[in-house]
Amino acid sequence: MMLTPNRYKLSRTSTLHFLDETKKSQHEITTLYLPPGSPAKNVAGLLETFIEPENIPDKLSEYIEKSPTGSIILWGDHDRYLILPPFSIHKEELFHRFEGRPLIALLEADILVALVLVRLGHYGIGVFRGEGLLSSKVGTGLVHARHRQGGSSSHRFERHRYKQMETYFTQVGVHIREQLEPYIKSLNYLIYGGQRETLMEFRKQIDVLKAFDERTLDLILNIREPNQAGLDEAIREAWSCRFIRWEN
Repeated sequence: MMLTPNRYKLSRTSTLHFLDETKKSQHEITTLYLPPGSPAKNVAGLLETFIEPENIPDKLSEYIEKSPTGSIILWGDHDRYLILPPFSIHKEELFHRFEGRPLIALLEADILVALVLVRLGHYGIGVFRGEGLLSSKVGTGLVHARHRQGGSSSHRFERHRYKQMETYFTQVGVHIREQLEPYIKSLNYLIYGGQRETLMEFRKQIDVLKAFDERTLDLILNIREPNQAGLDEAIREAWSCRFIRWEN
């Protein structure tokens, strides 16, 4: 059976609506919850208990393996979904029926999330309970664009630019400390957004972020404008579920 994957995202509200509608459909569905890092051999064995081996989509195991938050599989004759949740699944569970309650509980949990959005010249820091903003700081800093010409002047410019970046990162680090220290014990997750290369350099320089390494999700939100509107967009993105639906 040839199946074609269709990938999309749903907001927290839309995912809850999807789960409610799926329950009402009364289709025969098997539900599998997998925490991140589940052993590949174990996953393969579980999948084969309710999907014929020749009908398991080629990339299903790959998607499961790469998800930093775990996976939910809904599988039946009419419904074939992989759901990648916004935050971690903690318990492996297999139901020979549709079971949405563990995902509903996750989406309705009182989770404290910090967002750190950084691009060269703009930043946004926010702490949220659920999708509700508790505190935030947004701002700008001067970092010149790259020099396009060669020669000694270019090297001087790059050294000057690097100093600008250091100053800017230090400035943002001060505001991160102000925003996050009150929540250092209670914060559940930290999520970064912005430009990957910039964030890599930034994280090397800002020591206060190391306190949150074990609570940092292994993903980067693609937010182009780290301002107040960008924070609002980012928290909606952070709570969204990624869906893959396989169709005939």
